[in-house]
Amino acid sequence: MTAHNTSGSTPAAEGVRLQKVLANAGVASRRVAEQLIVEGRVRVNGAVVTELGSRIDPEKDLVDVDGTAVQLDTSKRYVMLNKPTGVVSSMKDDRGRPDLRRFTKEWPERLYNVGRLDADTSGLLVLTNDGELAHVLAHPSFGVTKVYIAKVEGRVTAQTIQRLLRGVDLEDGPITADKARLLSTSPNSTAGGAGGESLVELTLHSGRNRIVRRMMAAVGHPVIELVRRQFGPLHLGTLPAGQARELTKVERGALLTLARRATSSAPAEGASDTRDEPPAT
Repeated sequence: MTAHNTSGSTPAAEGVRLQKVLANAGVASRRVAEQLIVEGRVRVNGAVVTELGSRIDPEKDLVDVDGTAVQLDTSKRYVMLNKPTGVVSSMKDDRGRPDLRRFTKEWPERLYNVGRLDADTSGLLVLTNDGELAHVLAHPSFGVTKVYIAKVEGRVTAQTIQRLLRGVDLEDGPITADKARLLSTSPNSTAGGAGGESLVELTLHSGRNRIVRRMMAAVGHPVIELVRRQFGPLHLGTLPAGQARELTKVERGALLTLARRATSSAPAEGASDTRDEPPAT
């Protein structure tokens, strides 16, 4: 079976040879791409393609290698920003506050932020012109997790961590952390929780407004500083605050794979919140 028969979109005499598409996408040299095809490691629209004469339409067909999506649409841009505090998550703020435009000047495309971090929260923010991917990443029903490190007031105990995992009642309904762990407490924190500070790592897929700050306040530990370290498969790593970079080929593949899997199945069952992400976390 050839790729054009698989997709149903490319007549036999048209399209681009699959090995050339893979080479142009930077997956491998054309010779290595041919080997990948022969070994049955390449799929087009979910079906394995092993014939070297296969042709596809790069604008319509979906290709993956060893289960990882390949970006064929070069008009799509994917950028990671370590948003500093004091910057609002908007491309143009109507109140004149520092916004995200300063971080997108080097790219010709009009980029938009995926979800938001409030002005007092720093960390990983994705900027893209891929609306479909943005929807999957931002909508809580798809279950894409985000990992935050919160510096909070007082000494957080194991009991408090368990409470976060069991669920906390807020004014707009209960919320449960997907994961929670105590990273450290300052030496001058007392056993009763008064004084000092603690570092807590929270993993959530909820998109509710300022959810981390409200959860920690509800368990008696107001947030002092908050940073988002991970978003789905992306890790902030050593990217300095106020710096932006394009995603690597591996990162793009991981994001596109996640998006394709999410959209090929129903939204996650039992999602705690099915609204679009509100103003900020």
